Amino acid sequence: MKTVLAFVIGIIAGAGFVGVTAWSMAPSLMLTEVESPYGVEETVAKIKEGAEKVNRERGTRWVSPSVKPLHKSIKKHGGPDLLPVMLVELCEPHHAGDILSHDQDRIISVMMPCTVSVYQKSDGKTYIGHMNAGLMGSMFSSNVAKVMSEVNAQQQEFLAFAKR
Repeated sequence: MKTVLAFVIGIIAGAGFVGVTAWSMAPSLMLTEVESPYGVEETVAKIKEGAEKVNRERGTRWVSPSVKPLHKSIKKHGGPDLLPVMLVELCEPHHAGDILSHDQDRIISVMMPCTVSVYQKSDGKTYIGHMNAGLMGSMFSSNVAKVMSEVNAQQQEFLAFAKR
């Protein structure tokens, strides 16, 4: 009886440890921040240039429908003055179409287009923040996982100029 009780307690403790570890590590696995060797505006331009290079090399069609100056929008609507935060929206229509053509995958539209954040911190340096699309995709259907894995690989290519 004591052996069974010890076993059950061990299983519960192990599961608890794994759960706490996963919970604490999840943000650093889902979101990545890298320092850029350039200023905010130049980093935005480098991301767009990188996407165009991926297009030439891979035959993809990455476009940037908009770059949103989040810090300016916040100020415009009564918020505080902030250091620059630019949201670079990126979309590849074949990837998006592959996901959106399946009813069960349309929920992913809440994460479309892919957004890369370029921001300055109080240390004066510029950083790039982005989602780990491959890991995020793995939580959904096999179709989404496949597409998001491709998105992740291509995203890594157009962010390759930044320090890792």
